[in-house]
Amino acid sequence: MRQDWWLLAAVWGVATAAGTAAPALVDVRSVEPSIRVDLRYNTADNAFKRRFYRSNVAMLREPVARRLARVQARLRKQGYGLKVWDAYRPRSVQAAMWRIKPGTQYLASPRKGSKHNRGAAVDVTLVDAAGVEQKMPTPHDEFSRRAHRGAVRGVTPLARKNARILDTAMRAEGFRPNSLEWWHFEDPEWRRYPLTDVPLPSRGAR
Repeated sequence: MRQDWWLLAAVWGVATAAGTAAPALVDVRSVEPSIRVDLRYNTADNAFKRRFYRSNVAMLREPVARRLARVQARLRKQGYGLKVWDAYRPRSVQAAMWRIKPGTQYLASPRKGSKHNRGAAVDVTLVDAAGVEQKMPTPHDEFSRRAHRGAVRGVTPLARKNARILDTAMRAEGFRPNSLEWWHFEDPEWRRYPLTDVPLPSRGAR
């Protein structure tokens, strides 16, 4: 536990290029406990067939986490909620992914860095009030045209409807969508957050 606090303190103390302290990376569920978390890279059941995380703790910059909490409140009124599949991703994990799938349009180069590496992007899906995942266009990280936002071919009407519910709620609170991945959304102020390579805290590991 002491090591975890040291790692978090290191993240909190990261400075931006302008020399001002970056907002903290925080556990999303510490901001909104009703958000469900199932980090896909905490197991080998993902597109890369490798486990990259040793934690099921979804971290985001604090302002981003609070924005996501507002989405959760909006969806709750409709009988739905969020499940997080990925959030902050250490830059070294980005590099490991790139070694497995280099040059794909679906993955940012570790040299440039991903918005996930800044704690400013989140991969989410829609669940009902009981936490049951709803039908969506594809599984997480299906790198295909079916995963493109607004895809029709090969996508059922119910999946398109659920994707629109999620998309509408996320956009309403200011998140920007990725056109290639229906599950991926970014904070509009992502540039203010530095690229970071600190491991996730170990609590919540499975």
